[in-house]
Amino acid sequence: MKKTLQILISIALLTSCGNIEKPKVIYEENQNVGTAELKRDSTLIEIADIPIHIDSTTYLIHPIGEYKIYGSRGKSYFGSSSSGFGTFAISNYNRYEITGDLYNLKFQELNSENLSSLTSKNIRIKSVSFLRDVFDNNKKQFLVYRILDSDTNKDNELDDTDIKSLYISNIDGTNFQKLTAEFQELIDWKVIPIKNRLYFRSIEDSNKNGEFDKEDKIHYQYVDFNKNEIKVTEYKPL
Repeated sequence: MKKTLQILISIALLTSCGNIEKPKVIYEENQNVGTAELKRDSTLIEIADIPIHIDSTTYLIHPIGEYKIYGSRGKSYFGSSSSGFGTFAISNYNRYEITGDLYNLKFQELNSENLSSLTSKNIRIKSVSFLRDVFDNNKKQFLVYRILDSDTNKDNELDDTDIKSLYISNIDGTNFQKLTAEFQELIDWKVIPIKNRLYFRSIEDSNKNGEFDKEDKIHYQYVDFNKNEIKVTEYKPL
């Protein structure tokens, strides 16, 4: 009985240790958190999905992701990092939004065979949205991205435990730029067609404790597509 009790206590301790949440941000003295040092998993294979065409545009978008081989003793199983076993799909497309766990996009003009990459940086793209309302208003074509771009918790992985950021680019992937400030976690975003603006909220770890909580500051911002320049403007509704 005593031995059984000791085993149960050991299991409980191991379980509790495994459930300890990692901080979202681990700060360095130089405040420089990057992803260049991260090594890619050697079991992952680069793969592209069938290209996607968003209506009213003149470009194909090729989602680029990773594919993993599982198994042993001659038996292999395949699955993408976003879709799991038994499928070669790495992305989904629905209502002007591409979702997945992608690390790049390639763009191809309809009358060309040339492909250009969105970025050479080590990132993870969680979603890509075509701003249809903005196009309907003034024919400008933009893509907005939810992206993991830094290993903010220093666990040598880019995953959902890191900070999510908001990015924007032209429909062909050019002028790819970050909208949220460094070390600010994206909360949400939305286009308000009547104003022709993209509104978004982000949260800053004001007390530098590595977590986002009620003690931290929420930032309210927008991009005005009536202007020629992509510029983030902060406003104060409270």
